[in-house]
Amino acid sequence: MEWVTRLENSLDYIEKHLTEEIDFAHLATLACCSTYHYQRIFSYMVGVPLAVYIRRRKLSLAGVELQQGAKVIDVAIKYGYESPNSFARAFKNQHGITPSQAQQEGSLLTSYPRIKFHITIKGDVEMEYRIETKEAFRIIGAKKALSADIEENFKETPLFWQQVGMDGTLNNLIPLMTQEPRGVMGISVGFEAAPTDKNDFSSSEGTSYYIAVASDQPAPDTLEEYTIPAFTWAIFSGHGAMPHAIQELEKQIVTDWLPSSGYEYANGPDIELYLDANPSNASFEVWLPVIKSQ
Repeated sequence: MEWVTRLENSLDYIEKHLTEEIDFAHLATLACCSTYHYQRIFSYMVGVPLAVYIRRRKLSLAGVELQQGAKVIDVAIKYGYESPNSFARAFKNQHGITPSQAQQEGSLLTSYPRIKFHITIKGDVEMEYRIETKEAFRIIGAKKALSADIEENFKETPLFWQQVGMDGTLNNLIPLMTQEPRGVMGISVGFEAAPTDKNDFSSSEGTSYYIAVASDQPAPDTLEEYTIPAFTWAIFSGHGAMPHAIQELEKQIVTDWLPSSGYEYANGPDIELYLDANPSNASFEVWLPVIKSQ
């Protein structure tokens, strides 16, 4: 499982550079995927965002050093805090006590150890999927720029769907749906361009999110058009209350299916295809761009 090894290598890098500013793009390069995909995979597999994990590890080591007699100001500077006050706030949020209290004998601290990626084959939930290679297809829709912070995107994307639904854009899209795949799509794009260096997969510049339909019609002035490149897709079917159902399926794909599938994440668009408009029991598909593992 080469890609799991690459994820482990990125964790090794984090551990060796906890006293420095860690570049998320470099971690993604080590894992041979985009910064966006790396943060997404990490969040699904670990259960917390990448930035939170790194902060917890830094503060865990800071607590050990304080208990061993290090000065508060020295530890704060070592782990990248601009002032003792900002360090004290972060430290108390994690450990429940101040740095000076941590220096006292018998103080109780909260430790977050280094994680390790490993494969667990559970098989306790059925997953319906198919592998399809599709030619490029054109979409028309509303467009929103994605942030480099994937957690921010998780907050902003549902608000974007609300906006598109309330301002009439979604209703205007339906008549433009003239090609396969049939349904309204949520698409994250900007990862599919081939890197200039075969080892440089980290760029997330120009990434965007579309709420769109597949169409051969002219795009109205109020909408954008985009061509989804040809890819091999792992396509998963699901249903349930939104957005919980699709989020759980996406997590299951990354944590349960992908490690033992013989495929790896490709640097292509992520597609959520909604087949009906019932938010309490929606039918949908998740399209994951994949390549065969080397």
